[in-house]
Amino acid sequence: MSATPVKFYQVGSFAVGNRLLDPELRSAQSEQGRANSLTSGHRACQGCGEALGARYVLDAAMRASGGRMVTVNATGCLEVFSTPFPETSWRVAWLHSLFGNAPAVATGVAAGLRATGKQDVRVVAQGGDGATVDIGFACLSGMFERNDDVLAVCYDNGGYMNTGVQRSGATPPAARTMTTQAVGEHPGNAFGQGKDVPRIAMAHEIPYVATATVADLRDLEAKVEKAMGMHGARYLHVLVPCPLGWGSAAKDTVRIARLATESGYFPVFEAERGEVTSVRPIRHRVPVEEYLVLQNRYAHLFSPVRRDDVIDRLQAMADRNIARYGLLEEVHS
Repeated sequence: MSATPVKFYQVGSFAVGNRLLDPELRSAQSEQGRANSLTSGHRACQGCGEALGARYVLDAAMRASGGRMVTVNATGCLEVFSTPFPETSWRVAWLHSLFGNAPAVATGVAAGLRATGKQDVRVVAQGGDGATVDIGFACLSGMFERNDDVLAVCYDNGGYMNTGVQRSGATPPAARTMTTQAVGEHPGNAFGQGKDVPRIAMAHEIPYVATATVADLRDLEAKVEKAMGMHGARYLHVLVPCPLGWGSAAKDTVRIARLATESGYFPVFEAERGEVTSVRPIRHRVPVEEYLVLQNRYAHLFSPVRRDDVIDRLQAMADRNIARYGLLEEVHS
């Protein structure tokens, strides 16, 4: 695992409290002098997982790079809610790219910095799943193939949320979107479609690939800091629940992300040069149904007629992840 397990005695093991920790073990979010890379004033929805993910990732990246970092941001929710002209909520060196070319622009930034002798300035490319899994996929693969010195981060909320909740290549099976309606014999998004980009990134055998969620701050920060300590192409895929698109309560964003991992539906792991090197084990296994029932995009699986056949197929996907990555194996120190 990336992060050393820490027991938070004052409030239980799921907390991110830091009062009993030495300063060097505390999270970036607990530091009084943290970067506040994405600060107040943005227009994100209440409970937005992407806003949380971007702040956590970039604050950790700023700490790891000593503040010497440039961020390239693809068009999408994150860009739109954070930079309504002429305002911005970013407190980092930030560049807006087109929807589909953030990895290519980031590659150019890295090359320009290298050409001017600024070897210590790091580059992060970021975008949603639409910009990463679909529209920018060719640029991302090219960045991997060339092993460009960029950390690419995908904030995966499973759809094109900014333009009205349309299906993307990361939309999970059976999920309702505006373009995969809950009608017909097979309601919601079709099974067998989409792309597992972390595994595709692994196939490029780049230096580092990892998945994470906004439910485990310490794990996410540790992976960012590890990635920032490496050179070459690196990829981080972060699950960021979207209350608007998923039809979930704003207060449940972190809870849903945790259930995604505890059910095995979203496996959390690290890989280097194409090989899995560590996994985040499931601590309290739950059925996939506990994850699904909190989201209205799956409401058609429970009412007016319960669709056990579809729920069972989703459970089988989670079971396969658990077996593939060994998520229930005991971790030895």
